[in-house]
Amino acid sequence: MSAKHEILFNAFAMNTVGHLSPGQWRNPRDRSGAYNRLRTWTDLAQVLERGLFDGLFIADVIGLYDVYGGGPDAALRHAAQVPINDPMLLVSAMAHVTEHLGFGVTANLTWTSPYLLARAFSTLDHLTGGRVGWNIVTGYLDSGARAHGHAGLIAHDDRYAMAEEYMQVCYKLWEGSWADDAAVRDAAGGTFTDPARVRPVRHEGAHYRLEGIHLCEPSPQRTPLLYQAGTSTAGRAFAGAHAECVFVSGPSAAVIRRRTAELRAAVAEQGRDPADLKVFSLLTVVVAATQAEAEDRHAEYLRHASPEGSLALMAGWTGLDLSGYALDQEIRYIEREGYRTALENITRAEPDRVWTVRDVAEHCAIGAIGPVVVGDAAGAADAVEAWVEETGVDGLNLAYAVLPETFEAIAAHLVPELQRRGRYKRAYRPGTLRAKLYGRDRLAPPHPAAAHRWTD
Repeated sequence: MSAKHEILFNAFAMNTVGHLSPGQWRNPRDRSGAYNRLRTWTDLAQVLERGLFDGLFIADVIGLYDVYGGGPDAALRHAAQVPINDPMLLVSAMAHVTEHLGFGVTANLTWTSPYLLARAFSTLDHLTGGRVGWNIVTGYLDSGARAHGHAGLIAHDDRYAMAEEYMQVCYKLWEGSWADDAAVRDAAGGTFTDPARVRPVRHEGAHYRLEGIHLCEPSPQRTPLLYQAGTSTAGRAFAGAHAECVFVSGPSAAVIRRRTAELRAAVAEQGRDPADLKVFSLLTVVVAATQAEAEDRHAEYLRHASPEGSLALMAGWTGLDLSGYALDQEIRYIEREGYRTALENITRAEPDRVWTVRDVAEHCAIGAIGPVVVGDAAGAADAVEAWVEETGVDGLNLAYAVLPETFEAIAAHLVPELQRRGRYKRAYRPGTLRAKLYGRDRLAPPHPAAAHRWTD
């Protein structure tokens, strides 16, 4: 990776309160408590477009964080990603007030039929003019599984086997059910769609059976831009086959560099060009006009932070009830279903580092497990450049402390400084989200989606 490539920016958010910085809803300038008001999101989208952000990456979770203390009380009390609304329903409104901003939407395939999910993303791809992506997740909370009538999570690798088949079904629907010219819109002849240019999809596999015509005509991208976030062995293999963008998190540059290299190797093993994978790492940037102002702002954020809220989140991510640990007790790795990467981050990802419960509560107070950069424009830009060069990532998933203040400050201070250094674009490229990142609207061989594209 060239040290002088343009750095990509995604804003990282969630249709909830606080997202990765529990307690900040008490800050009088924070608007994340108004997550259930559309104006919060349309205003945010416009801020991000002014800052030339490549996209808004919208996380989601199905279920409550009920591991800490053996129940949901801590999560509910501290708004640790609950209450939470559906992220997909935000996108049309945000697209309406922007022209270029992309939207990476998290959708859990375990609990959604491929037929309905394919229609939802085709709809958004039409309404956004091809600016939508799908963050593919399989879920990690037992509470979400129980809410769907199961005793607990399906085994980790089994979920990825299901996901592999799920993708094949979606590709058949998106790429192969309609010819590009099927919707003829022939007013004189009285034909909107030529039936000869539409085919039913038939699939019968180990996990899914389907026979039906995709309900949507071909959208600008057909298949949405594909995001993924798993870095386990099964997750890397899945990313190698399918992902165009991967989100990674970790406590240090060394951890991120290793995971980035492993992901690019997984892509190459599938016969794809490693350059066809963009890697985004988690980072929180607190930037202001001066170093002193940035430090004051960070100190203010820490005063509003909720340590118990952070531990409730981390307990959910790791499957460990951290309420039963002493504050200075070391956290050790235990193989647990669905929690591998999060557990590795605070146990064996850095062999020479010991994490206690207190360390986790303090480190994750702002922006979860990712690093926090605090500085003026020059200092923040120095730190961002160094992080990108040390990790080999293409861009950053930028978490917020206070919404939209964190992103307003990045747009006002960090972006102009990176532009001055030639590290950030000065204008959007035209076209779809995929075209902006890769110069083409649709997936190309050898990506498996291309094998399902309509041919005469």
